[in-house]
Amino acid sequence: MIEILKKITAPNGGIFTGQGTNTYLIGIEDITLVDPGPNIAEHIDKIILHGKGKINRILVTHTHKDHSPAALPIANKLGIPMFGRLVDGDSEWEDETFVPDEVLNHNDKVETDEYSIEVIHTPGHASNHLCFYLREYKCLLTGDHIMDGSTVVIAPPDGSMRAYLNSLELLKNYDIEQFAPGHGNFMNDPNKTIDSISRHRLARESKVLRNIESHGNLNLEGLLPHVYSDVPEQLFPIAKMSLLAHLIKLVEDKKVVCVDDFYSLT
Repeated sequence: MIEILKKITAPNGGIFTGQGTNTYLIGIEDITLVDPGPNIAEHIDKIILHGKGKINRILVTHTHKDHSPAALPIANKLGIPMFGRLVDGDSEWEDETFVPDEVLNHNDKVETDEYSIEVIHTPGHASNHLCFYLREYKCLLTGDHIMDGSTVVIAPPDGSMRAYLNSLELLKNYDIEQFAPGHGNFMNDPNKTIDSISRHRLARESKVLRNIESHGNLNLEGLLPHVYSDVPEQLFPIAKMSLLAHLIKLVEDKKVVCVDDFYSLT
């Protein structure tokens, strides 16, 4: 683990969040808070305690409700600015309390005397998703773009499978030795991890095509148990969102057509 990076896990464990959302404190004397997490008093108090009065700004990877709701109360309490961006359209998963004081764009930098943070726009899980790159330490704070122990949910319309796969490839342009994910433990072998995730997604896409071919016209509900036969049924509501993202991409690729919500091969 990097000396200037402290991880605090929020007490919001669950089916989407694993053990909980990871909040990060970057720096020693000039601290940047990344992903303050849910608005839970116990978690907020812990963040402020570990910050030791040296937190000077808040960065948010994306505005889902497990990552950003604590930003506003902490910003108000400490009198510090919030950095991030809003989604391109509408999303039912959004934290509407987060409005950035400064909008972050791809290649922006947040610089201090101790470290610099490079912004990488990585849409896919969310249209406004950002990763934060500590170039000097070859470490990437991945938010929900890459998670330890589970695949990322891609939920249309704000989530996009095509954008997600492209964003994964984008990360190969950076010299990264370690991922600091939004959920789970620190991860090594970044390129191996990226390739594994991409292969998994493309294998799932191939399974969608095979099942459409073998079963004929099926709607989303009909495809779900076939395409996700390896997933426990209680996870189907989550899998359904990613399946829709795969189908949207396949329609865009002109490999599948959708008529009256039923899918068939072109």
